[in-house]
Amino acid sequence: MSDFDLLHPALQHHIVNSLGWTELRPFQEAVIRPILDGRHMLVVAPTAGGKTEAALFPILSRMLHEDWRRLSLLYICPIKALLNNLDIRLNRYFGLIGRRSALWHGDISPTVRKHILRDPPDCLLTTPESLVVMLTSRNVDHRTFLADVKVVIIDEIHAFAGDDRGWHLLAVLERVSKIVGRAIQRIGLSATVGNPDGLARWLRGGGMGAYEAQQPIETDRGGLSADVTVDFVGSLDNAAIVISRLHRGEKRLVFTDSRAKAERLGAELRRLDVAVFVTHSSLSQDQRRQAEQAFSERNNCVIVATSVLELGIDVGDLDQAIQIDAPATVSGFLQRMGRTGRRPGTRRNYLFLATSDESLLHACALTRLWEAGYVEPLTPPPIPYHVFAQQLMALALQEGGIGERAWKDWISGFCHTAGLVAESLAEIVAFMVAEDLLWNDEGVLWFGRKGEETFGYRHFMEILSMVADDPLFTVLHGREELGVIHPLSFTSAKGGDDAVILLAGRSWAVRHIDWNRKIAWVEAVSQKGRSQWIGSGISMRFEICQAIRDLIQSDDASPLWSRRTAGKIAEIRETMSWLEPRKTPFEIAPHGTRWWTFAGDRANRALCRLLNDTMGINAQPGSLAVSFRDRIGGVTPADIVENLQHAIESSGAFQADDALLDGLKFSRCLPRSIGERMVMDRLFDLETAREVLSLETHSVIA
Repeated sequence: MSDFDLLHPALQHHIVNSLGWTELRPFQEAVIRPILDGRHMLVVAPTAGGKTEAALFPILSRMLHEDWRRLSLLYICPIKALLNNLDIRLNRYFGLIGRRSALWHGDISPTVRKHILRDPPDCLLTTPESLVVMLTSRNVDHRTFLADVKVVIIDEIHAFAGDDRGWHLLAVLERVSKIVGRAIQRIGLSATVGNPDGLARWLRGGGMGAYEAQQPIETDRGGLSADVTVDFVGSLDNAAIVISRLHRGEKRLVFTDSRAKAERLGAELRRLDVAVFVTHSSLSQDQRRQAEQAFSERNNCVIVATSVLELGIDVGDLDQAIQIDAPATVSGFLQRMGRTGRRPGTRRNYLFLATSDESLLHACALTRLWEAGYVEPLTPPPIPYHVFAQQLMALALQEGGIGERAWKDWISGFCHTAGLVAESLAEIVAFMVAEDLLWNDEGVLWFGRKGEETFGYRHFMEILSMVADDPLFTVLHGREELGVIHPLSFTSAKGGDDAVILLAGRSWAVRHIDWNRKIAWVEAVSQKGRSQWIGSGISMRFEICQAIRDLIQSDDASPLWSRRTAGKIAEIRETMSWLEPRKTPFEIAPHGTRWWTFAGDRANRALCRLLNDTMGINAQPGSLAVSFRDRIGGVTPADIVENLQHAIESSGAFQADDALLDGLKFSRCLPRSIGERMVMDRLFDLETAREVLSLETHSVIA
């Protein structure tokens, strides 16, 4: 008897006869028993590997065996586009057994929501933010609506766990568990993760119950069943030329690391007469849907995307995946490469087109780590005290006021999992009351005057999400919404009128701007334009930086390198032949000095802060090096390292300035000492900085 036989007979019938499946994949069979037993589960498998079905089939079986009624399953995704994409597939699966699923997010109309509330489906596809709206809205009787929820499936869980949205999600799930009066089974789905057991433990949160991670054995490490090439092209314009000439007649998905770069590349490909579509998070839903649908239905075309298509959104069978420069992580590389090789007889493939020396080194280091079987562990950001402050206010909204100690009944598990200290939590509550963000009315917390002024805009919508809102302008062509851009895009002309912007891969002249309503009206034009958004850019982890150093110091070549890449790597090695093991070099040149640490952004950020605070030296952190804006005459590298060694051990050597604190949403709800501790733990890597300072220095005259 196989585990497939444990599924409900009606479901077995439809899997075989309606879906035409002759068998389940081994990992799909392996998760049936533990999910049927109610275990918390993390399912890790390659993109398009059948994770959704692996999680869903045992739940559908339980739904039939145990005769679940009303809303019993929440299916949560990080983005609305993925929910829209899954809606059709899940509707089919639920329809096979006479059940229903429905979609609920910010684009769903009030009429549809009212219908869902009157006649709840068996499964609701939603985002964490929409779930919070259900908990706080006066139009939703959440205690009745969610009363029968038994299971939550979190798709693309790695997209949550790596930032504060993951902590927000854990807290919200705990609040739902409190409402239904029982622990909810949690099932996470992910394509790539380096620490599956740790992520499964994190997903369980503060709840009880057994958990496990299921990960198929990876059989194609080392490139045995994937065609990967790293090429050096030197500029984005050259990359466009290569893409226009390469793989003609095929469907090509091109990833970039920024929206602005995606727009520039899309416009350049269109100039080269390539059928091209652009998609990213700042385009309107309609624009993205049009681009993704047109791309899925055509051949001999290109879609240029940011990480929005790294997730499991279906754009049809792809022939080629191309990367401009390099993704931040090996995990991201695997996720993107997994979009290819889905048809029988095809192989996964990935082409890196590096536009700079640093991005070339990054791409080569990523492929080296991949060949060695390395995938980054996923580590949630530490001590999210600002998420606690947000949850405290959200609970006040949800309950019409929350007892000053009653919040523990709702989110104590989240606080425990996140490592939040009871004394600090009490300090935050007292601080928010003292600052009039909250008002304590005989033990019941509600919003104070300053709290209502700060967060009450748009019915307190600001506190329902951990995502900070940018000051973006909506762009309209007639009545058609194209997307949103940052007002920096208007700076090319006085007052913004007649500026030419790029959006959806096309140029638009700005004809009028309503600054109060944040709307810009545009007309299509032929001249070149540009658009800007504020982003953090690519940040390299310590492991990648060290792999880059090892690459430069070695003399071997990789079969994955093109001839241009091999030539450029040889040139870089010759230029940096002064690198020595266990030494930290200072490259002194007429235009300034670079301290090559190969330590990653967080460690270099710590070194720069120490340089500025203790020595008055202005320096700029990068992933591979610290760059000195001014010459360091009169101070030797050995002097610098010695001073920093003393400073890094001094208590209070770091103080977070207001700009760093403002980067944390809800930081105004925290006492400064707690906010500074958060900034320290999140932005600075003192241990790696100490490692760098323990190395012998040597100077190189460039």
